Amino acid sequence: MKKIFSLVILCISILSFAQTKTPFVGQRSFDIIEGYSGSGTPHYYLDVKKNGDVYFGFVQINQADRTETTEKVNAGKYNPKVMKVDFKKYGENFFVKFDKDNIYLTDKEGNIQKSEDCCSSMESATNDTCTCESKLYKE
Repeated sequence: MKKIFSLVILCISILSFAQTKTPFVGQRSFDIIEGYSGSGTPHYYLDVKKNGDVYFGFVQINQADRTETTEKVNAGKYNPKVMKVDFKKYGENFFVKFDKDNIYLTDKEGNIQKSEDCCSSMESATNDTCTCESKLYKE
């Protein structure tokens, strides 16, 4: 019985050390898809907890009546390859991966996407598509 108990403890220890360490703990904001003045584009953020849980959220202010819409969802434990974000209010879902400084819009396999929607107005003049990425900003 002692051997079984020791084996269980060993397995739990190995699994706890095998978890991927998060690149940071705390909240960061980002804007992967560039908005235009007056568009009411949502401002996104992510919140990484000490236990590895990752939450994604957004705040959107309607430019016409100044009403605010917010949502925060748990995307699960940190995964450096790809994470799925599912916002219910607008039926919006996407895949991302992030590190200490940047976040990237990806496909479900974790390949970084390129799109004309990811170009700033300055980049649009010279590029047809841009890498879908953003710096992560401390709030």
